[in-house]
Amino acid sequence: MARVGNSIIKDIEISEIIHLLNRAYADEWLAYYQYFIESKVVKGIMKDAAIVELNQHATDELRHANMIADRILQLGGTPLLDPNEWIKHTNCGYDAPRNFDVVAILKDAIKGEQCAINTYSKIVDITRNKDIVTYDIVSQILADEVEHEEDLQTLHDDITEFIADLKKNLN
Repeated sequence: MARVGNSIIKDIEISEIIHLLNRAYADEWLAYYQYFIESKVVKGIMKDAAIVELNQHATDELRHANMIADRILQLGGTPLLDPNEWIKHTNCGYDAPRNFDVVAILKDAIKGEQCAINTYSKIVDITRNKDIVTYDIVSQILADEVEHEEDLQTLHDDITEFIADLKKNLN
């Protein structure tokens, strides 16, 4: 634990920060798995573009989990050690894909990113002017999540527009 580093934390308990980060850590692992498995089962038109996007986002979520774990350790805490704990501590939950159609998969992924944006926005608000290091890390992750939502929404819109045009031309 970084004693001097932790001494700069003001007006918030370190245990509260660790708790918030462990919940985000659970979210990141579940998001990683969701993207990983969705990239394997996705079907439909333009699925290859979706697979590329889902794999990139999986890589980013794993990087986020690593960033959060490192910060938890710096604070003297322990990241959740048992994957069974992820579901118990998640903010965003986990919805196993049921409909493998590319549009449905992208809708689910967008929903997950929107939850992540809300979660990290709250942590940013809580740590602002209290824990600059956590604030900085979470701000970086939040920027990635906003970009993810935009990427997924654009791809979703492109695919649905393509399908609509295709249907129109068939009629």
